[in-house]
Amino acid sequence: MAVRGVEPEVIWARPERTGRGPKPAFTRADIAAVAVRIADEEGLDAVSMRHVAAGVGCGTMSLYNYVPRKEDLYELMFDAASSEHELWEPTGDWRADMMRVAEQTRELMHRHPWVPRLISPVYGFSPHALRYLEHCLACLDPLDASYGTKLELIAMLNGVVTTYVRNEIDTAERVRNLPWSEERENAARVAYLGGRIASGAYPRMAAAFGEASGPVDMEAVFRRVLERVLGGFAPS
Repeated sequence: MAVRGVEPEVIWARPERTGRGPKPAFTRADIAAVAVRIADEEGLDAVSMRHVAAGVGCGTMSLYNYVPRKEDLYELMFDAASSEHELWEPTGDWRADMMRVAEQTRELMHRHPWVPRLISPVYGFSPHALRYLEHCLACLDPLDASYGTKLELIAMLNGVVTTYVRNEIDTAERVRNLPWSEERENAARVAYLGGRIASGAYPRMAAAFGEASGPVDMEAVFRRVLERVLGGFAPS
């Protein structure tokens, strides 16, 4: 709900700390580092203004002088994570470079499992996020397409990586909470599925499983998915 008399503002357009007084005791980088550590160790839901203030070493109300809203805190966190993107000199092979970008993004999300929850266009224009986006566009210089198309490619690639990593994180979390081993869980499900397939009610599924040569190589699947996305933007 909109609040009368309150104007929208971007945290990056604000000075490090508003108001008069002594030199700020903390920087946004200090605050972001504490918030990121809390999220990494305890999960995103554990990040609160009070928890972060305690970690920084100030009162909760003092923290509001640096970060007016919790949404701003999230934006600082997302920017801090974005700073971990490696920015290299593009090779001239835009598909290889974007594949490298995607793989690096996947690794970053696994280091910070809360990042997929904060994926939003709103947080995409912080200083480090802008540098990342500019880097992606530089990697795409050899692609004969409009900037609008290139931005669509970047968004689609990030969407695929985010969805893939979310599934990996959720699966790992589910396994940790099983009352039995993952092997016993899988054996029970394979036995059930095998029985259903053998019933003859699912001939196409039976044919699909008949083609399977062993365990699915999820790393290979990840690369194939990315290659198909990139291939869809290659000039015909």
